[in-house]
Formats: sequence, structure tokens, C-alpha cells
Amino acid sequence: MRRKDREVTGVNELKQIIDLCKVCRIGLEDQNGIYIVPMNFGYVVENDQFVLFFHSANEGRKITALKEHRKVCFEMDCSHDLIHADSACQYGYLYQSIIGTGQVVFLDHPEDKKMALSAIMKHQTDRDFLFNDQEVKKVTVFKIVVQNCTGKYCL
Repeated sequence: MRRKDREVTGVNELKQIIDLCKVCRIGLEDQNGIYIVPMNFGYVVENDQFVLFFHSANEGRKITALKEHRKVCFEMDCSHDLIHADSACQYGYLYQSIIGTGQVVFLDHPEDKKMALSAIMKHQTDRDFLFNDQEVKKVTVFKIVVQNCTGKYCL
């Protein structure tokens, strides 16, 4: 990262940024090329390692790509605001962001899927939800075990 003065690396500081983000963009690759999918998410921190949770339909381009290539990249950002100035070159932008890579793991056990779906809903709504076996059968749930990530801010 070129601007070390804007870098965020501490788990607690990264967590503060993640708490503000509601959409995570996942970079995938398949036979048609590289593409990005924006998704709502939830997360937990396990032993200072972030684990991001997602749910999806049971089939489609994204699921096929994730099953073929388990290593992905991701990006999330928040706290957006334009900095106004008198000249174009003095304009700027306020933001917070996180970029990283990780390994996709599909969750098959109903209890694991329920926990992940609850984490997603807690992150998105700040409410607790319970899921039954019928509900979790209808969706694919996966996690990204974050291997590395860095945050950046301009506030």
C-alpha cells in the first residue's frame, strides 16, 4: 500500500470498518473470465481471523465458479462523502475500505448453515433470527476464510 498513513491493519480497527459495510464484492473466476459479485454478508472473528458468510441460490454462475476456484478476493467500502473544493484537482473523497483474499468453504451441515445465516442477518439488521431445517435446505451457504486483508481510510 502506497499510503501507509491511511493503512488499517489491527483486528479491532478492521472490525469497525466491516461493521459499517453491508455489501462485500467477491472477485471470482470461471471459464468466461474474471467477474465481481456484490453480496450482503455477515462475519465472525475466530482467533483474530475474519470469516465472512454468504448465502446464495443453489446453482448458477457464481456457485459453479466458486466450486471450481476456491481462492477469491473481496472488497468492501463505506463512509462515502465527496470533498468539495474550488478546483477539480483539489477535490477528494472520504471512505473506508477493506480488500483481501481468502478461501471459500461450503457449509453443508444444517447447524453450520443456521449459524452463518444468523450472522448474516445480525450484521445486516442488528437483530437475532433463528432458522429451521427447511429454510436452510433451500439455500447454499458458504464462507470465506480470510487469509489476508488490509484496510484503508481517508476521513
